[in-house]
Amino acid sequence: MNDLLNFYNAHKMKISFTTGAILGLFLGLLVAWVIWPTSYYNATPPMLRQDFRDDYLAWVAREYVASEDVEQARARLGLEFWKESPSETLEDLAHRRGGEDAANLQTLAQALGEPAPATEPATTPEPEETSLLQRARPVLQVCGAGLVAATLAGLLYLGVSRLRRREPRPVSKRAPLSHVVVEKPTAWGEMAPPIAQFKTTYTLGDDFYDPSFSIEKETSDFMGECGVGISEAIGVGDPKKVTALEVWLFDKNDIRTITKVLMSDFAFQDEALRAKLAAKGEPVLARPGTTLTLETATLVLQARVEDMEYGQGQLPPSSFFQRITLDLGVWIKPEGEAPAAPDFATPPTI
Repeated sequence: MNDLLNFYNAHKMKISFTTGAILGLFLGLLVAWVIWPTSYYNATPPMLRQDFRDDYLAWVAREYVASEDVEQARARLGLEFWKESPSETLEDLAHRRGGEDAANLQTLAQALGEPAPATEPATTPEPEETSLLQRARPVLQVCGAGLVAATLAGLLYLGVSRLRRREPRPVSKRAPLSHVVVEKPTAWGEMAPPIAQFKTTYTLGDDFYDPSFSIEKETSDFMGECGVGISEAIGVGDPKKVTALEVWLFDKNDIRTITKVLMSDFAFQDEALRAKLAAKGEPVLARPGTTLTLETATLVLQARVEDMEYGQGQLPPSSFFQRITLDLGVWIKPEGEAPAAPDFATPPTI
């Protein structure tokens, strides 16, 4: 699965272009050949290719000599749509053909040169009325084809998104809080077993690393969420060279999401980079055994660095993580403890 994701990330532009081109070609052929094909009808001899036109005129002349029905010949030739003289065209073809066809063509040319017998004016049939649905059918077909293409593109995007989605890391078994006996209310350093504990590992190449975990009581009451994500990367190219991770805690009973930034030694020593990341949360130097604490109105989270290794390459030493494993433990504050007041500016008095 990781190999497939890495291949997609490395060739994302080419895959997107190729997929779009194939879908566009398929949609164009579907519309042009199946849904809305071009059709020709009621063509007259002047619209035909030279050799087809000559054959058709010779056939009409033979049929006229056999039936002597000049009106039928006029209808077959569609004389009302001719711009040039039909008699001259037939005479010219007779000189080029010769033989029996020449005699037939000359006979037809003479017949067409004579004034047409007086007949009752032909009544032009009224065009059949077409319903609104019939007139809108081509537009609906094109819209339907576009909807099918959009659905296919959506399914493709959904499939890629699901491949990108990372499953939560294994969660350690919850320790029951109600059965822990606390000898005396002490500092947070002597905590009872957490209500939730999570272990997560970032490895170089996991460019979409962003695990999140739900925090619930033993009664399945939702209390909040916590997680880890990529905060900053350095260098260029893939995979990302992650130099800082951010650990965050969300409490449903608090209006804040608390964040602290776990930084590599290089990022921690770089004043400009450290100042940039300080805007996201308090910077903490990542070392094996380092513990950082996040506290909200009703929750306390401790994140401990269990193991870590820096990557090697052309970048400065100790500048990006090859691997880092964090152990997250969450506790609920004892009831009756006053929550820390949010550090907000006092709103102006109106």
